[in-house]
This record gives sequence, C-alpha cells and structure tokens, in this order.
Amino acid sequence: MRKETGGIHHITAIVGQPQENVDFYAGVLGLRLVKRTVNFDDPGTYHLYFGNESGHPGTIMTFFPWPDARKGRIGAGQMGVTTFAVPEGSLDFWQDRLKAFGVSVMKATRFGEEFLQFDDPHGLKLELVARRKGANSRWSGGGIPEEMAIKGFGGGILYSGLPEKTMDFLENGLGLSRVGEESGYVRFRSKDTLGNIVDVLKTPPQDGYMGAGTVHHIAWRAKDDEDQLEWRTHVAQYGFQPTPVKDRQYFKSIYFREQGGILFEIATDPPGFERDEPKEALGSSLKLPPWLEPHRDKIENLLPAVDVRKREGDGE
Repeated sequence: MRKETGGIHHITAIVGQPQENVDFYAGVLGLRLVKRTVNFDDPGTYHLYFGNESGHPGTIMTFFPWPDARKGRIGAGQMGVTTFAVPEGSLDFWQDRLKAFGVSVMKATRFGEEFLQFDDPHGLKLELVARRKGANSRWSGGGIPEEMAIKGFGGGILYSGLPEKTMDFLENGLGLSRVGEESGYVRFRSKDTLGNIVDVLKTPPQDGYMGAGTVHHIAWRAKDDEDQLEWRTHVAQYGFQPTPVKDRQYFKSIYFREQGGILFEIATDPPGFERDEPKEALGSSLKLPPWLEPHRDKIENLLPAVDVRKREGDGE
C-alpha cells in the first residue's frame, strides 16, 4: 500500500515562560493565537496553538511552555530548524521588523532560496523564506499587513541520527518526492503548498535532548479518521509501532518514532479549532476537554495568566 501525506499538519515545541512565548509568536511574528488549552497529559501546563486566521493544517505551531524547563539541546533526533513561509517580496519587511524588536538575524541560501534565520526567546531555531505558493494568511496580528503576514510553514530541516533511514521513510513511507541535493542537504517535497518542503541534513549532528528551545514532534497530515487508520496500518507494516489513536479534541493523532530518532505524529485535518469556539473568538479563553472540565477551577489556579499584548513598535 502506497500512501502520500499532504505535508506537515503541525509542529510542537517545548519553550519556557508562556507569556514570552505569546509575546513573540503573536506579538512579533504576528501569528494568531487560535487555541489556549492544556497539555492533556500534564493539565497544569498550557498547550498553546498559533496559526493563520483559522489555524488551518500546515500553519499550526504549538507549544508546551514550562517556565522551569531545563534548556534542551538541538541535535540528532529532532527537527533542527522550523521554516515559515512568507509572501514573495516581504523578506526586507521581515528583516527590518525583526531587527526593530532586537532579534538577531542571519541570511542563508539553500536550494537557490534566501532564508532569514533567527532564534525565538527560548532558543528555538527559526527561519523565514519567501514563496509564491500557498495561500496568504488573512490575519494581520501585531500590526503586520496581510500582504506581509506569515502564510504558514515552509517546512524545516530534519536532524536525523540515521539520515539514510529517515530519507527512505520520507520518500517511501510518507510519499514525499526527493527533489534535490545540495551542500550536505537533501530536499523532499509533498503535494501540498504549505508545510510541504523538508530538508534533511546528510551528516548527523550530535544527539539532541528535549528541553526548552527544541521541537518535540512533527505531525503529518491525514485527510480524516478513515485515512488515519490506513496510515496506522501502513506505518505498522513499515516496521514501526504506532500508538493507538488519541483524541486531541481538534484532531486525532497517532505517534511513532522513526529510525533516525525523530518523533512523528499523523494528525487528521478535521474537526479543527472552531469545534468549541467561533472563528472570531478563537484563542480568547481557556478550553478544556470534557474529562478535565470538572477540574477547571484547580487548573485555572495553576496556570499563569497570558494575554496577546500590543508590543511597542508593532505599528498599530
């Protein structure tokens, strides 16, 4: 059975102080805080979701913010760099904006594309690339004009402990196309227009370990529940051990670790973030799954207050 994923559904990372996280991703990068909920396995910790106007698959960056988390190390077994796509002609705007907020920016070139590379406040490595494909965001957070706003994911750079094994699974397991090799990287592309390009570093770096400033896992897209069950069978036949299907309220998920050590998830596109609050109110209040609702008062007392704040210099 051959399967092809549309591309990246979401990327989840570990960071530090939650307000610093919101200030950077909503205030500086201008993404929409589309959902504030909790880590279902650790309800005293937020799970914050950022994306475009509705949090469409391919635009969703999610975070577990632990204020006292130890610093992680980026390395083999992780996504080393997360790439966001912006509209063509907007890189100068973004370079000026990031510098205005005191963010140190470096330029890099890969596969003929120019990237702006920088770190978030907790050490997560990010980059921006301008691409024509992919719908523009209709969200203008942080005073950023819609025509300059981040569209969603460009993809990222995978740091694998066994690059050849990881690349084999990307191509023959997930159905991505191998489209190029250059300067120690191999590029793969999926059929979608956002979250569709990943580059694999051919030489394994030192091993990474989880902590603040690292990507926890990458989720790939499944069309619906039926498609996900097919993926589960497919992944098992490939030799991995996927988890049972887990209900994450806004999508359903299975998880497995590929041979290069990277934790992969396959997540369904539906039902999406509007299942428990309307589009105009997304991210405005704490949402809990039914089994945690009886504990709301206790959970709210444990969680620090967070808010999407106007930042000085945001142009509004």
